[in-house]
Amino acid sequence: MMSNWIKRKNTTVISVGNVKVGGSNPISVQSMTNTNTSDVISTVKQINDLEAAGADIVRVSVPGFEEAKAFKEIKKAVSIPLVADIHFDYKIALEVADSADCLRINPGNIGKESKIKEVIAAAEHNNVPIRVGVNAGSLEKDLQKKYGEPNADALVESALRHVDILDRFNFTNYKMSLKASNIEMTVEAYRKISKLINQPLHLAITEAGSYRAGTVKSSIGVGMLLSEGIGDTIRISLASDPVDEIKVGWDILKSLNIRSRGVKIIACPSCSRQNFNVIEVVNELETRLEDISDDIEVAVIGCYVNGPGESKAAEIGLTGASPSNLLYVDGVPNKKISSENLVQEIEEKVREKLSLRNSTEIIARS
Repeated sequence: MMSNWIKRKNTTVISVGNVKVGGSNPISVQSMTNTNTSDVISTVKQINDLEAAGADIVRVSVPGFEEAKAFKEIKKAVSIPLVADIHFDYKIALEVADSADCLRINPGNIGKESKIKEVIAAAEHNNVPIRVGVNAGSLEKDLQKKYGEPNADALVESALRHVDILDRFNFTNYKMSLKASNIEMTVEAYRKISKLINQPLHLAITEAGSYRAGTVKSSIGVGMLLSEGIGDTIRISLASDPVDEIKVGWDILKSLNIRSRGVKIIACPSCSRQNFNVIEVVNELETRLEDISDDIEVAVIGCYVNGPGESKAAEIGLTGASPSNLLYVDGVPNKKISSENLVQEIEEKVREKLSLRNSTEIIARS
């Protein structure tokens, strides 16, 4: 549920497969496959990996008719909503409109109005939304000439051109993105378009870079907009494994208390006061608990300065102390444990607590 410290804009709701985007619906996390779409087996595997990591929606590139044929087979093999990513050739959009959950195509790039009309008619017939995507790297030539270089106003003007086309056909089943690799430009563009249209917005800092640099840029840019109540779905664009994009996306949402999934670890940066190796314990815990999708908060603090306070606030907490460390459960000291078996003890306690919680919920529903 959206944290009450953020006042989110109440945008129009659209449906991407079984995922509702916009309004008060959860902010969805998505990524894009980087396999050869024609390789159905590899693409299906990657989509399943993304779903297991927490993806709500996955985008698949469909550059030609061979890939369009493969896309239909892929769609049959997965359960998660798929966005067909198409550029320029409207016939490809027509080919996959009956199998895709969303079409990523810009109406202004299709060409003649008769072609645009066909795509919109296919989208309406199949009740499939369109995602309009404006990118600083592919602005129209006249806008490049007008503005000299990409900026927020150029992105907004380009976006409104596509909106005008859709408005002429009374088509409102769409979402919008305005992306650049520059944080300031992207944030300004989204702020401006948010005041001009009520459609759901897809947030991203495009081509953000490597895993580390891209995570930082995306956390700042996407995080700023989300904290202002702007945005309905996000993609973290990284030059990394697409699964990393999902993990970072969820970490941003968890950090803002917008959505929760899996284990949220609170850990100190470690210092000479630590009574155990905090970094090793945290890294091993993250790996061991990665399969958990239930929401639970774990605090790992290496010493007795801040340890008790953080441990009492978490569901499972560990405070470093001498001669033995202290394990907390639901804010209450539970037992003393040695430094040799910390990870195993915490993992067992986390799984035990989740098992008990799930059993209690089942009994309550029966």
